[in-house]
Amino acid sequence: MATGVPAQISLKGRALRLLGAREHSRAELERRLAAFETTPGELAKALDELQAKGFINEQRVADSVVHRRAAKLGVARIRQELQSKGLDPAMVLDTVESLRATEAQRAHEVWRRKFGELPRDAASRGKQMRFLISRGFGAEAVHRVLAGGFEDEAA
Repeated sequence: MATGVPAQISLKGRALRLLGAREHSRAELERRLAAFETTPGELAKALDELQAKGFINEQRVADSVVHRRAAKLGVARIRQELQSKGLDPAMVLDTVESLRATEAQRAHEVWRRKFGELPRDAASRGKQMRFLISRGFGAEAVHRVLAGGFEDEAA
């Protein structure tokens, strides 16, 4: 008996399924769906249709990444993630520049959740610095956090 599920899902159907879970850039969809393309140009045509209908939108992808990741990651890591999605370099630059103003505050919040108190010795200072840098926060933001520049905001 038929279960109502088609034996072969179309490329457009696969793309819509991926887009239903989260925003994907066109480049991401091309990478993920290339193995399912049966005739040359079929994938490009399906993605063109989805892009024309607004299902694929690079600005929404960038906004989604910022919304999901900005509270935990610094500018460098977010830039890397946006670039890996194959977004337009100008859009990546604009998005990253808009995050720079809040980087020190976001670094402080990440540091506060993880450590909560300033380092007492060089070893713990190094550990805290490495942690924040590995999260993609810049040296200026890390130094500001570890210099205790947010003490007045904690009260």
